[in-house]
Amino acid sequence: MKTWALLLLATVFGGISQNQINAQQNKITPLDPLLENYQYPFDVKFITLSVQQKSYRMAFMDIRPEQANGHTVLLFHGKNFNGAYWQQTAETLQKAGFRIIIPDQLGFGKSSKPDIQYSFQLLALNTKNLLDSLQIMRTAVLGHSMGGMLATRFTLMFPGTVEKLILENPIGLEDWKLKTPYQSVDAWYKNELGQNYEKIKKYQQENYYHGQWKPEYEKWVTTLAGWSVHPEYKTVAWNAALTYDMIFTQPVLYEFENIKTPTLLIIGQLDRTALGKQGVPEEVRMTMGNYPKLGKETSRKIAGSTLVELENVGHLPHIEAFDLFITPLLAFLKQ
Repeated sequence: MKTWALLLLATVFGGISQNQINAQQNKITPLDPLLENYQYPFDVKFITLSVQQKSYRMAFMDIRPEQANGHTVLLFHGKNFNGAYWQQTAETLQKAGFRIIIPDQLGFGKSSKPDIQYSFQLLALNTKNLLDSLQIMRTAVLGHSMGGMLATRFTLMFPGTVEKLILENPIGLEDWKLKTPYQSVDAWYKNELGQNYEKIKKYQQENYYHGQWKPEYEKWVTTLAGWSVHPEYKTVAWNAALTYDMIFTQPVLYEFENIKTPTLLIIGQLDRTALGKQGVPEEVRMTMGNYPKLGKETSRKIAGSTLVELENVGHLPHIEAFDLFITPLLAFLKQ
């Protein structure tokens, strides 16, 4: 009670924001835009990229096995995440003999947060430059959520580089522009500025996981919440707005038929993730993010692809149901 009273006085007389009060109540550590005070599970390296007449740093992790099997797996993170959430996946793949490359794309994680024109083509090219710098000529590619859209674009641009493609609950399996009004970058930015711990957790509870909330989910809330209470949060929020516009306006689903690479789709059947749901009537909203339907449609579009449907699993199979996720993944990679 005494702590709350002090915080209230500080708010009135010292200008502390409600977000900062919530952060102190929930023990949220403020995180700078480059996550310099946030520990990743593996050593982080950087490559310098020249993008739109300026130089930026792209963070990545390069995890090598003790007994290499000669194959590499490239992991693409989702929109509200960074490379760190691949830890358990990377450790398991490492034990199986794979080399694992985990980049933080520009605008995400520990990478630079530039004010640039974002495109999936740009992110794919940046990643190809990273692989070239590491002299990796061939790799399997696994993309989750937004990373699934990027993995698709990467495969379409560099088919000779991709041995196998794995899409884990990728977003962009439908064209939201056909169902929901366009939202400007400024509108996305305003929405991001309003984010806080409570809103982030509520969104993840409703969209990512199903059933009992587990302690290991909390870290993916506090990372985003830590950004929201940092004095430089506007930089992160603006990047988030720019990349939301990229996701909304650059669909990849019309090109699935052009993928000739062996492909595995791992789809949690309870997922209902979709951009722009808040801006449409209930009857339209109910048709968006129907992953059981979208997974089947996508599998039919990608010739020869394999579809694994995970019952009672949501948007994050590799976090929520790791054993169900890793078993088909390893089997596919070892074929």
